[in-house]
Amino acid sequence: MCVSSLKIFDLGQNMSLASLRSISFSTTAIIISLNWVTAWSAEPLPTGDAIIRGTAGKSEIIIKTTERLAGAIHSLTWNGREFIDSSDHGRQLQSASNFDAGLPLTAETFNPTEAGSRKDGAGPKSTSRLLHLIAIGNQLQTTSQMAFWLSPNEKSEGNLTKNIVELSNHLLTKRVRIGLRNLPHVIPYDVTFSVPIGERHRHGVFEAVTGYMPAEFEVFWKYDFAKDSIEPLDDGPGEQAFPVILATKDGTHAMGIYSPDQPSRGYETAGYGRFRFQNEKVVKWNSVFRIDGDGNGLKPGEYSFRNFVIVGDLQIVKESLRELQREYSSRLDPVRR
Repeated sequence: MCVSSLKIFDLGQNMSLASLRSISFSTTAIIISLNWVTAWSAEPLPTGDAIIRGTAGKSEIIIKTTERLAGAIHSLTWNGREFIDSSDHGRQLQSASNFDAGLPLTAETFNPTEAGSRKDGAGPKSTSRLLHLIAIGNQLQTTSQMAFWLSPNEKSEGNLTKNIVELSNHLLTKRVRIGLRNLPHVIPYDVTFSVPIGERHRHGVFEAVTGYMPAEFEVFWKYDFAKDSIEPLDDGPGEQAFPVILATKDGTHAMGIYSPDQPSRGYETAGYGRFRFQNEKVVKWNSVFRIDGDGNGLKPGEYSFRNFVIVGDLQIVKESLRELQREYSSRLDPVRR
């Protein structure tokens, strides 16, 4: 995914940042390209360059996507500060997934990634393909055909990739809106992963959304709903059960993540990750879901997850998390309370 040797999300082993952006996967099925989407379309594919904005307190939240990243989010600013450390094709505000392809689940070896592949590097183009983009006012919607993070025959931590092509048949649709009713600092972030037919998997790991942030967001917090308090969170790295906030030392700028869909069934002590990459001078949070297949494996189809990204100062993020919990806790089944 993005920077070499950065740890991304926990798949039961350490993963490199490059690993994060790459969750590759192998299959013996014939891969049929989605080139027909372009061939049959009367309209040219979108460029990927778009801006949405919405007022949030004393400033605006401004979100930008770019053609270079196939419509993934390159920039998010509020109150004079950039919240995203966009580099190569892994360090963005974006989504990725990882599958086992019927073999042991290993990092970045079958890893569809929204923004592109590791080989795209800091270049101007993405191996991922943007199929659809709408940006109106404070709302954004995209659909992309995700590249595998690693190319065929590359390795991640000694493990050979399972994918045999560079462009996957996995689609990602995201819908992003700045502001939620009386919560202007909350960004609903809904994603749907389309897992294609013709592949055999037992396990799917869905990084519904992750944010790579500048190193000055150096203070890690977790929000404890039961106590209605924020508490210091160590560097990990990896996942734990509480919503995560990354903030500047003075608390003037912070970003948090919450999902009413957390935790995944059977993974009640995980879901929200945090990582600090000292050498690369970047920090990261994520919201991760795991789905295990039945005796017939993981079913092809759509897997949807709702998340809320919160942007503001530390107090605003805490108060917004409290309001989200109040609204959604009554809707949750017992495993998610």
